[in-house]
Amino acid sequence: MSFNPEKWNVDLTKHRKRFFIGSGLSIVLGIVLLLTFGLNLGVDFESGSNVEIQADQTLTQEQLLDDFAAINESYTPNITLGGEQSQSATARFTVELSKDEITAIQTYFQDKYGHSPNVSTVSPLVGQELARNAILSVLIASLGIVIYIGFRFHFLYGVSAVIGLLHDAFIIIALFSLFQVEINVPFIAAVLTVVGYSINDTIVTFDRMRENINKEKEIKSFEHLAQIVNKSLLQVLTRSINTVLTVLFAAVALLIFGGEAIRSFSLALVIGLIAGTYSSMFLCAQIWLVWEWKRQKKLKNKPKKTEEEYI
Repeated sequence: MSFNPEKWNVDLTKHRKRFFIGSGLSIVLGIVLLLTFGLNLGVDFESGSNVEIQADQTLTQEQLLDDFAAINESYTPNITLGGEQSQSATARFTVELSKDEITAIQTYFQDKYGHSPNVSTVSPLVGQELARNAILSVLIASLGIVIYIGFRFHFLYGVSAVIGLLHDAFIIIALFSLFQVEINVPFIAAVLTVVGYSINDTIVTFDRMRENINKEKEIKSFEHLAQIVNKSLLQVLTRSINTVLTVLFAAVALLIFGGEAIRSFSLALVIGLIAGTYSSMFLCAQIWLVWEWKRQKKLKNKPKKTEEEYI
């Protein structure tokens, strides 16, 4: 087999039903995961408090739990260690700490470790507003994409692209539900980053499809249209793989070496890049192929007006 995909004797459009079934099963499984496991929402989207602890020595979860118990026996925060030698940690409280409680915690850790912890608190109203704005930002981005692609290409291109974007975002959310990774503001930034990257890859694919279609005088059959789409996919396959690998290397490096603070961002980026490449090549183009042929069939079967009807 040649390393030039354009010369491969591979029909990607022939397996479109398998791609549709695979994506459909993934969505159903994701819904089941959300209903059973739910989402591990961070303090950014739920009321609570985060205590960021710094020390000049290695910290352990048991040690920090004992420290909080010494301050107040009812304190049982969720501890996450960070840093190369676990010299930093984040304690998450599901309740909103009062000013007196924050002062007591800061005084205790200042006296014991020589560093006053940073405490951030989110009220229920702020958490709900952040969650609402996050959903709204994704919807506005999707609407803008539909309008732009509909104007630049055709309405069916835009709808197909947004279906792919929503598919990518849902895959990220489903896997975060499975692994119970905390969802915070950096996670939303990663989703929007994936949306931008994925739509860029999709537009390149669509542009090649449109270019090849314009070279044809007439689309004679569904097989003819499928052949054009398949040719376009093979032509951009090398470009798509090379592009995603270069970005993926950077995202994996962030995931491994970036630390706990951006762990959700880098993980969502890695998942989204893989899902976005898949949807651009094997979902959006295939959806457009089916819908476009139905549209052309309607245009061909539409009866032409006689001269009397024009008068």
